[in-house]
This record gives sequence, structure tokens and C-alpha cells, in this order.
Amino acid sequence: MAARELWLIRHGESIANRAATAAESAGLELVSVDQRDADVPLSPTGEEQAEALGGWLARLAENEMPDAAWSSSYLRARQTVTIALTAAGSDVGVRVDERLRDRELGVLDLLTTHGVETRFPEEALRKRWLGKFYYRPPGGESWADVALRIRSLLVDLERPETPPRVLIAGHDAVVMTFIYVCLGLSESELLEFAQTHTVANASVTRLVRDGDTGAWTLEAFSIADHLVAAGAPVTLHGGDDVVQPR
Repeated sequence: MAARELWLIRHGESIANRAATAAESAGLELVSVDQRDADVPLSPTGEEQAEALGGWLARLAENEMPDAAWSSSYLRARQTVTIALTAAGSDVGVRVDERLRDRELGVLDLLTTHGVETRFPEEALRKRWLGKFYYRPPGGESWADVALRIRSLLVDLERPETPPRVLIAGHDAVVMTFIYVCLGLSESELLEFAQTHTVANASVTRLVRDGDTGAWTLEAFSIADHLVAAGAPVTLHGGDDVVQPR
């Protein structure tokens, strides 16, 4: 059958999301987080958002529910999909795949925009020269590197045994890169899209594939109505200029 619908879920708000936003607002150089990126958990707000996502899934008709679930190997994504599926009463198993992990920032990890400019001015200059899509921080990844991961994963989703509707729990970078790859966007088109679009925490983005042509269509982007309906906060945490493809 192969996948015909992809439901791209950004993880709920994490403690690092909150710390990064606070550090940027305060003009600090460093984001104060004790865990490595892979181990950063959801905040209490993020848990509430994941519960709201599960409540929305529970209200779907049986033939509308996802047939399979994949998740980033990072804790915040695994927590989000586990909480949501449990709240929905779903017995769909979750396949964890490291190709869905967040973009790695290398030596720039835990630095704010001000921190990068202050501690690695040569890297800030190199990014401006190379452009935000192809810039790769030392020890980290470019957006093009993340795209290679997603292209590899999409090959697996093309296998005949893959069910038609797949929920994917990941990160804002992952959601944006799926859109870039599936819609066949150019570098400039992706950056233009990202200028005016931010992936909300625990939001749902849907890509639907035409059964005849195989072409993907963006049916919905960063839908967070389920959060509003449940009274859960809607948070964006778009990150700083280095992290985002803007």
C-alpha cells in the first residue's frame, strides 16, 4: 500500500524550549539546560499539550485514526506520542527512528544568537556567506543534511507493507524538511515559507499523496485547534536565527 498520509506532529513544549526562549529574550549567551539534547523532557505544559492531542485523536472515527506511528529517538518526541496515543486509547505501536531526531547544532548547541555572535563570530559570518540552508556548524548538521535523512526515511515509507496513514512525532526542523522534500521545494521556496510559518508545539501538519500521480500535497499546516479546544496553551518557540531556516 505504502504511506498515503503523513501526520507530522511536533513534540509538545520541552523544558529546553522554555529555557531557550527565556535566554533569547534576556540577551544571554547560553541556554541553561542540564540534559543533553536527546534527553530533554517535556515541560508540564508540553505534557498538557500531548494529552490534548490524544483527546483529539480519541474523537476521530476508527477509520480516520493513524495506522502506524513513528517517532524521533529524542525523549520529548517519544513522550509526546506515547502520552497522546495512551490518551486516545490507541494500541498502535510506535517505531522509534533516529533519522527523525532534531537537527544537530554541534559547537553551537545551547548558544543563543548573541552567544554565537560573541563566541563564534567567524561561524556567524560563514553562515551569512553560505546561507541558512547549506550552513553546517562544526560538529553539526545543515538543513540539507536533515533532508538526506528524511529522503532515506521516505524510502521506507514507500514499502508495500507500510499502512496508508502514518503519524510521525518529531521536531520543527523535521516537519519543515518533510514539507521541503515532499513538495519538491527549492532552497529559496523553503526559506520563504519559513519566514511566515512556525510549527507550534503538539501541532498537526498533514501531507497527502495522490494515489495516481504520487504527488504530495500540503493539506494542513501546524493545526493547533485541538489545543485551543482543550484549553491547553498554544506555544511556538520558534528558536533563534541560527536554528531556524529563515
